[in-house]
Amino acid sequence: MAIITSTVKVGQRPPKEVIKRVKKAVREARKHPEVYDPDCPPSTPEALKEFAHLAAERNRRKKKRSVTIRIAPDVLESYKTMGDGYTGIMADVLKYAIDNPGVLTAATR
Repeated sequence: MAIITSTVKVGQRPPKEVIKRVKKAVREARKHPEVYDPDCPPSTPEALKEFAHLAAERNRRKKKRSVTIRIAPDVLESYKTMGDGYTGIMADVLKYAIDNPGVLTAATR
């Protein structure tokens, strides 16, 4: 199995050459039969049920909500210059500020 790594910025699409390499790796992987691994036995129905519950809980927590906020026009324009995905960048900045109380303390002086 090949490991393909590529760094893509928020809102940026992967380059065509990376997409081609990934598709080629998928085609190659499909040529080989699945191999049973005794160290990783099939999941039991109970384990699958628990996994489904955990996945649903994770998805519930990750679900984004739409809100309306007031932002100074110059700040909004600065974010919009970052291109598609600028709202995600704004969310990341807000999360960083919440996770680092010193940022909020300095900003509210």
